[in-house]
Amino acid sequence: MKILELTSVAYGRGSRTILSDLSLGLRSGTITALLGPNGAGKTTLLDICVGWKIPSHGTVTLAGNPLTSLSPRERGMSVSLVPQRENVRFDYTCLEYVLLGRFPYLSPLGSPGEEDIAMAEDALEIAGIPDLRDRPITEVSGGEYQLMLIARSLAQQPKVMLLDEPTSQLDPAHRIAVLTVLKKLSGSGMTVLLSSHSPETAAIVADEVALLGSGKIVHHGPPGEVLTAGNLESVYGVRFDISWTDGQPQFSWNL
Repeated sequence: MKILELTSVAYGRGSRTILSDLSLGLRSGTITALLGPNGAGKTTLLDICVGWKIPSHGTVTLAGNPLTSLSPRERGMSVSLVPQRENVRFDYTCLEYVLLGRFPYLSPLGSPGEEDIAMAEDALEIAGIPDLRDRPITEVSGGEYQLMLIARSLAQQPKVMLLDEPTSQLDPAHRIAVLTVLKKLSGSGMTVLLSSHSPETAAIVADEVALLGSGKIVHHGPPGEVLTAGNLESVYGVRFDISWTDGQPQFSWNL
């Protein structure tokens, strides 16, 4: 079943066309990696999936319902977005920050209750950072911050989690930690769409890979079929070499 589906979507800003005739469907309980060069429209595509941007043409459906027919609260209960980084001006603790994910479930002037706190603590546990509960967010490392963003997203109890380059600035240990969490979430039935510049990441974690080029999805399918030297060269404009070590592909590129 396609839980989130974009059909013939177009989006532009001023005279610039960013996405054109783009179609993509996400199957429930899978991880899809979205690859493409800088400026290809990956972040714009995620913003459309979460309902922050409205396409000028085409449709976006969630579980068969038009995304535009859902209220912001309903979208917040169904789809979450993990950004690369946020500029937070308040000295929250990690628990307080994760509790922001409970906003769609609160009344307009309501405060988080015991159930919300329990949800946030569970999210910290799933993300593997329960020991950060009371630490100020200004004192966490980059990798811990990324896991905290995922925990906040989990607190929304979404059906679909979107992530914008979640491992791009992480060291190997935190990169593995993030990918392990995403695998665990997919195994529990959540649908994940993550953007990335790394074919290795896509090969390791994704069930499906979508290559974005010229404003549309030019290749989409299992990693072994999509992550070929020819397909990658057609999108990135450089020559790729692929070698295999212990059953895992290693990608390099040449001028």
